[in-house]
Amino acid sequence: MTSALTARGLTKRYGRRTALAECTLEIPAGRVVALVGPNGAGKSTLLNLAAGLIRPTSGEIEVLGDTPACSPDQLARVGFVAQDAPTYAGLTVADHLELGRRLNPRWDHRLAERRIDDLALDPRQKAGRLSGGQRAQLALTLALAKRPELLLLDEPAASLDPLARRELLQGLMTHVVDHGASVVLSSHLVSDLERVCDHVVVLTGSHVQLAADLDEVTGTHYRLTGDARDLDELPPGAELVHSTGTDRHRTVVVRSALPVVGDRTQVEPLGMEDVVLAYMARAASPAPRPDSPAEAVR
Repeated sequence: MTSALTARGLTKRYGRRTALAECTLEIPAGRVVALVGPNGAGKSTLLNLAAGLIRPTSGEIEVLGDTPACSPDQLARVGFVAQDAPTYAGLTVADHLELGRRLNPRWDHRLAERRIDDLALDPRQKAGRLSGGQRAQLALTLALAKRPELLLLDEPAASLDPLARRELLQGLMTHVVDHGASVVLSSHLVSDLERVCDHVVVLTGSHVQLAADLDEVTGTHYRLTGDARDLDELPPGAELVHSTGTDRHRTVVVRSALPVVGDRTQVEPLGMEDVVLAYMARAASPAPRPDSPAEAVR
């Protein structure tokens, strides 16, 4: 099956600033992907490159086996909702659906009207008078009604309250189950993503730190806590992700394909949020001293 997204040495620079650096990544088709990382990590840049809104400085990117935005057919296969969930303030909800029908050859008008009805949006209401949550739902409706094979969502729920976030994500997952699509969903709200995603990409400092299925991520990362001397040597086959503590007591996060059992240390398997935070902390940490256990990952 064709990958949903493939990047090879993908780099985007704006003058002297590097927004994305040497990104090599493959996202399998049919996944709901959590794209996570701090502000400025390159998440929006990667999604805009995938949507064909900007071009790479160097490297390559393929979306559904082709160059982004290379043809009307390729554009029709990809849906994109930008971070501010853009809508036209002066157009009504019904106007937006009509615009979507005229511009998209795969447009599913019945799906769009059904979602608007389920969301209790007034078709006569202008988008500028809708709440933030309602505008986000309208933007998502327009993207879903394209019937895309790949849906790119950049922080679609960032400004929403918890109930509105839940409703938006539930609507998204209902569509994925009913119609099938690959989804890449960027968000800071890792706890929300863990409920709906089955693949994780961690992007920090414009570099990919981790890309794997969620089961693999949660099944191969452990937190080890104990005496610093007992943690000078990691378990066989374990890769150090991040280390914190003092000369006497230390906590380390490791990645290991083999189960980790501690004789004199406490071992705890990690969920997605803790794994993501560990990689973000590693990227934010200063370079380790030569005698530091963190040198194991250099």
